[in-house]
Amino acid sequence: MSMEGRRDGGRGGSAPGVDDAIRELLLLMPRMVGRAKRIPVPDELQSLALAPRHLSLLSYLLFDGPMAVNDLAARLGVAPTTVSLMVGELSRKGILERREDDSDRRRRIVSITDSKRPPIADWLARGATAWRHALAPLTPDQRRTFIDTLLAYEAGMAGDEDD
Repeated sequence: MSMEGRRDGGRGGSAPGVDDAIRELLLLMPRMVGRAKRIPVPDELQSLALAPRHLSLLSYLLFDGPMAVNDLAARLGVAPTTVSLMVGELSRKGILERREDDSDRRRRIVSITDSKRPPIADWLARGATAWRHALAPLTPDQRRTFIDTLLAYEAGMAGDEDD
């Protein structure tokens, strides 16, 4: 990788070249992941063996409210059977509850149980607060660009994994 166009040693100041930005991000990402992993799981959730795959599902239910399995699957980008298995697992642990949809008895609506909502909200609050602090100064278009950039990075890292 060429380091031409280096402007400021890779930190702050003027806009970095592509290689400088890559370098800075390659150094930043492990620190971010490390900090996220060190966010303590609340005592009430410690024994439940929650995995990263559960975090996205719980985030959607916390921020967007109860929803059907198919809606969760679409948002998570996975098959409804995958979500059904996760919902079943989390329901057995007392984290989620399923109820019939009043307008369509064939559909099941999934929500976080009242007893687990506070510790889950506390667990996710630190990350949400950090993102709010980072994103608030940006314009809506800048936020969209940032999110699209992260999505493109994720897709690039997946490579042939999704094929």
